[in-house]
Amino acid sequence: MKRLVACLISLAIAGVAPACKRSSGATATADPEAAGVVLKDDSEGLLLTWIDDKGDFHVETRVADVPLMGRDSVRVVDPNKDEGTHADRVFVADLRTVRPDGTYPVRVMTRVDFEGLALARREKTGPTLASAGPPPPPTPSSTAGGAETDPGTAHPSARPVVIIYGAEWCGACHEAARYLRSKGIAYVEKDVEKDSGAAREMQQKLARSGQRSGSIPVIDVRGKVLVGFNAQEVDGALGQAL
Repeated sequence: MKRLVACLISLAIAGVAPACKRSSGATATADPEAAGVVLKDDSEGLLLTWIDDKGDFHVETRVADVPLMGRDSVRVVDPNKDEGTHADRVFVADLRTVRPDGTYPVRVMTRVDFEGLALARREKTGPTLASAGPPPPPTPSSTAGGAETDPGTAHPSARPVVIIYGAEWCGACHEAARYLRSKGIAYVEKDVEKDSGAAREMQQKLARSGQRSGSIPVIDVRGKVLVGFNAQEVDGALGQAL
């Protein structure tokens, strides 16, 4: 009898141990969806979105340019890759800790959860430009579908074409669009997260103008490239283009 009890106890222990081991292994293993995202100090061609203490988003292209305040949760986007069927999920890196191999840990979050980090910070600081409501419906002055209008086919009285490189969540991008509409300026919007071609186009224009993208929007006024939205700078660029 004692031998039978001992055998049953041994079998019970053997049955439990593998389950505990699998559970422990799952906790320690990184999200397999993020395994292909490699981020190092010298990584190039990526867009790194960080959130400041006011809940505003900023975009950098180098790890070194992300300030300490925003290093806890940095969205990583490769504009050369299609998000495919997982567009609702984002890769988020923690730049506060570097692994022995020089890489930073990357996890997967839903887009809603990532944007929720910004919303939580905005609630602590009050309304900001990025927390502005959605833009009003587009007017005929804007071009649908993100296609750039050919200045040569525009009506002779049309104003200079302006291109706004931004993202759907960018409040400053919407503010720039509203400002241009209020002045009757024709413009197009290009989402650098959804359109890899637009992202490359933006980076090329920044490089030619000797600038780097510290934030969005990046606004092109007939070759005059502006980083961020400033009404006076836009007016000045428009005046030079006329």
